[in-house]
Amino acid sequence: MAKYIEIEEPRVSRWLFASTTTAWLWLVARVWLGWEWLQSGWGKVFGGNIDFFGTDPLSITGDRNCGWVRACADAGVGDAVAGYSARAIEGASGPHPSVGFGWYVNFLEFMRDTGHTFFGPLVAIGEVVIGILLILGMFTGIAAFLGAVLNFNFMFAGTAGVNPGMVLVAILLVLAWRNAGWIGLDRWLLPKLGVPWDRTAEERVTVA
Repeated sequence: MAKYIEIEEPRVSRWLFASTTTAWLWLVARVWLGWEWLQSGWGKVFGGNIDFFGTDPLSITGDRNCGWVRACADAGVGDAVAGYSARAIEGASGPHPSVGFGWYVNFLEFMRDTGHTFFGPLVAIGEVVIGILLILGMFTGIAAFLGAVLNFNFMFAGTAGVNPGMVLVAILLVLAWRNAGWIGLDRWLLPKLGVPWDRTAEERVTVA
């Protein structure tokens, strides 16, 4: 019989990724990242803009969701994703292609031809949901991971912009899943729900 050996975390790592004293740092990072996602997805879902300094701070009227979650005169559902994929495919050839993986070109072709009607609404709604979860500190690690998956897809397609910065913050939030949502709903949700790998000492015994 052999037991698992637990390797102690460095003090700096425990302080940064597991201590409630650094929760305010992750609050700033979390709210910034969540706001970026919420702003990005709001118009794609509701058609309007977020402008807290205007007369209509959360506008749900407009046509920015054309080609995302609804069809309009000149765009069908998901056509925005189809167009984005088509432009990325055009940059996948030549001596310095913006899309560096052949398998991802195949995925973009699928998105352009078939998958856009499903993934268009999924991306739009997903951005809003990820943003709200991060701002509220609800399932922070999962939301940050899903956001990073979207960012990586944009980068694989040759779009940089703010995506590298967002990925960096998202990875740090995933590492800090225990305390990143402490100033948020995770403070109560995680103890209530528990985690799948929360085992007793007896369960850590395995056969050599």
